[in-house]
Amino acid sequence: MTRVIDGRGMEPPEPLQLCLQALEGLAEGEELVLLLFCRPQPLFDILGPRGYGWSERQLPDGTNEVRIRDSRGPHG
Repeated sequence: MTRVIDGRGMEPPEPLQLCLQALEGLAEGEELVLLLFCRPQPLFDILGPRGYGWSERQLPDGTNEVRIRDSRGPHG
C-alpha cells in the first residue's frame, strides 16, 4: 500500500511533521510518497540515520516526488 502526502500547498514545517508522523505508522512493505515543490533536504537528513531509504524524481509540473520506505529490515 502507498500513502501520499501532498505538501505542495502547505507551509513549512507542516509537510515534514506530517511525513514523520506517517512514518511512525508505516507497515512493512508500505511506501510513503511526499509531493513538494522543493527538495526536502531537512527530511533527508532525518531519514538516513533512522534507517529509511528514499528515491526522488522531478515531475513535469515541477513537483518533487519523494518515495520513502523502511530499509531497517524486518520489524521486531
